[in-house]
Amino acid sequence: MVSRSYSNLLDLTSCGSPTFGREKKRLPRVATVAGVLSELDDESSTSVGSDTPSSVSQERMIIVGNQLPLRARRKDNGTWEFTWDEDSLLLQLQDGLGDDVETIYIGCLKEEIEPSEQDDVAQYLLDTFKCVPTFLPPELFSKFYHGFCKQHLWPLFHYMLPLSPDLGGRFDRSLWQAYVSVNKIFADKVMEVISPDDDFVWVHDYHLMVLPTFLRKRFNRVRLGFFLHSPFPSSEIYRTLPVRDELLRALLNSDLIGFHTFDYARHFLSCCSRMLGISYQSKRGYIGLEYYGRTVSIKILPVGIHIGQLQSVMSLAETESKVAELKSQFRDQTVLLGVDDMDIFKGISLKLLAMEQLLLQHPDKRGRVVLVQIANPARGRGKDVQEVQSETYATVKRINNTFGRPGYTPVVLIDRPLQSYERIAYYVIAECCLVTAVRDGMNLIPYEYIICRQGSEKIDEILGTDPLAQKRSMLVVSEFIGCSPSLSGAIRVNPWNIDAVAEAMDSALMVPEAEKQMRHEKHYRYVSTHDVAYWARSFLQDLERACRDHLRRRCWGIGFGLGFRVIALDPNFRKLSVEHIVSAYKRTKHRAILLDYDGTMVQPGSMSTTPNAEAVGILNILCRDTKNCVFIVSGRERSTLTEWFSSCERMGIAAEHGYFVRTNQNSEWETCVPVPDFEWKQIAEPVMQLYMETTDGSNIEAKESALVWNYEYADRDFGSCQAKELLDHLESVLANEPVSVKSSPNIVEVKPQGVSKGIVAERLVSTMKQKGVIPDFVLCIGDDRSDEDMFGVIMNARALLSPVAEVFPCTVGQKPSKAKYYLEDTSEILRMLQGLANASEHSTRTSSQPSH
Repeated sequence: MVSRSYSNLLDLTSCGSPTFGREKKRLPRVATVAGVLSELDDESSTSVGSDTPSSVSQERMIIVGNQLPLRARRKDNGTWEFTWDEDSLLLQLQDGLGDDVETIYIGCLKEEIEPSEQDDVAQYLLDTFKCVPTFLPPELFSKFYHGFCKQHLWPLFHYMLPLSPDLGGRFDRSLWQAYVSVNKIFADKVMEVISPDDDFVWVHDYHLMVLPTFLRKRFNRVRLGFFLHSPFPSSEIYRTLPVRDELLRALLNSDLIGFHTFDYARHFLSCCSRMLGISYQSKRGYIGLEYYGRTVSIKILPVGIHIGQLQSVMSLAETESKVAELKSQFRDQTVLLGVDDMDIFKGISLKLLAMEQLLLQHPDKRGRVVLVQIANPARGRGKDVQEVQSETYATVKRINNTFGRPGYTPVVLIDRPLQSYERIAYYVIAECCLVTAVRDGMNLIPYEYIICRQGSEKIDEILGTDPLAQKRSMLVVSEFIGCSPSLSGAIRVNPWNIDAVAEAMDSALMVPEAEKQMRHEKHYRYVSTHDVAYWARSFLQDLERACRDHLRRRCWGIGFGLGFRVIALDPNFRKLSVEHIVSAYKRTKHRAILLDYDGTMVQPGSMSTTPNAEAVGILNILCRDTKNCVFIVSGRERSTLTEWFSSCERMGIAAEHGYFVRTNQNSEWETCVPVPDFEWKQIAEPVMQLYMETTDGSNIEAKESALVWNYEYADRDFGSCQAKELLDHLESVLANEPVSVKSSPNIVEVKPQGVSKGIVAERLVSTMKQKGVIPDFVLCIGDDRSDEDMFGVIMNARALLSPVAEVFPCTVGQKPSKAKYYLEDTSEILRMLQGLANASEHSTRTSSQPSH
């Protein structure tokens, strides 16, 4: 088939529009039914080269970014002219998606369009470029972009705290509301064109971090990826943001979240752990977060550059002419090059100070070494930008006055916008490229420099170099930029250390030619194989993998506002209906009821853990029903449970996860598992004691049958790290002992082998059958991992139950579980148990009434 996507974007000219392999159909402006798009035009939908509709045979990617990959210019006659912006990453990534993936772009235009023109412009861009423009009122855009994005998110993500009104400004709730409003407008635009079960959506950068929530709320199964192009700060920095939880939860509504480096991903995962209590798992090379039954995958891959575009510009006559001009201008001089935006994080002033130090310490470099600093206009605005400009101009003036002489200018500052061919010409003639940013998400300048230094036959001819000779280049890069880890042949520096940067500049100039060639070859091999197409293709592959189970899961949304999230669980997992279980309860005669205590009968996190009068009253009514066999199955000690439930004479108790069992108050305590001795405690306790002393906030709980190290109140990350070490340590020293060492949330436990709540469930139904009482009703309720053993046993105990038995394994809260049912919280459980108790009382009253 012939694709509607345009694969060779470099051939687009300023006056042309892409020629797609199909007749263009006008996409609908409105989706009238979720997931079903109605064509608003009567244009023919006949495909060229295929008799199959595109929607069936072709994948579609909706790419959402703050700005569309378009340039806009108003012509002399007042009409608008639009062309592709070939420098836009969003456009370049299309090369990696393949000809069989259709792309639609959603974003803002750089130019302001009058409201009266917006409808016509929107339809033209949709028809011609498959772009859906998002028009924002100027005041809203200013609050969104220059306000929240540039005043709050951008500085914070670059490690700048708003310690005073002059440094980033105090948090402004109205700017946050504007940010949310704009993200909602973007979501509305996506909804106009999306086919949610078929399309992929790829959202880009920090401007649209809450967009995933709006899309997930509208389409629970939307296939959604997000890539953050900026750094993600450490949790100590990020946690200062007043809306920290809202942003994290919004990002977790994506299926795949991408970062440039492991450091950025690690910081994000740490924030999820510390602030939301969500831990990640690594399995077969993939990192994932379990979030309400959904697996949110993490992608770590730095973006690349579009090599074809650079090479095409390099082959232009203008580029070749500029190279010849610069070669003549800097004859007999070595050029060091810096290309940076004029903002506070690019470290331009630090680079200039290092250049000053180099000339001061190495007089032989004067007259021979030139720093060309290209300063692109800042993307933001404000007092900080003005300060950077003032400092830059003053430093350049001082250096040139001190070390300059006729025919030699040590620092050439270019602060006007350059054409692409001009910038590339500077790359070509520079012996070394310097990037001294104090913080930058990625920074592709070194990649561009490496490709341009590879040159071409014509460039080699102009420079007078042998076309067959190996190319060479040198890089001095800050260790605080995203591309630094991938450039192993670069000289890495701490940009704050002026002396070290000056020394690195000197070293770069002194490196032997053979080593320069070797470093260049290493970098060129990496950059040329990890281009923007490779990055986009890899992201799409991982997004497809992350979404492959969508249709097999049952999804529904919970929560309000930005706290919204989607539960994705097994289709058979459903809420336990009180009417349904009461009906089954009334029909049956031999009932087994197993109840966990903490988190089930009492609310988790409660200050008081003793059972209230209501719960004890309900249990007593259930126990008095002769058709019932009721058990509390808890991890607590038997003395505590005996005291709490002293009034429940007929109730069975299983303490310490089933090690101790008592069928009623008048019977003796028994052990489910024979344990000859507990000498292993003398080995385990000193080890736990060591970890308790070195982990502030942790404690040891010594039970009769088990030892538990609890780190609930310790630092989450340190406690988790210590727990892993303790687990390994205990498994090693207790390898020959009849115990099991297990890790659960916030605890590491050592207990006799074979002890589990599942044993209690199995023992109860077996005992009932041995007595000739075959259970025809089993209710089992619990809230954590230890209760899953009970669920597993009763789900697989059909041989011990009546053929028509009603089985109700029920977990607390909506989460992945072996249970078939769930109830939301303790109050719902008590309400359900009250329903059963009422049925028992009614049955008792009915049977006690005399018959007439």
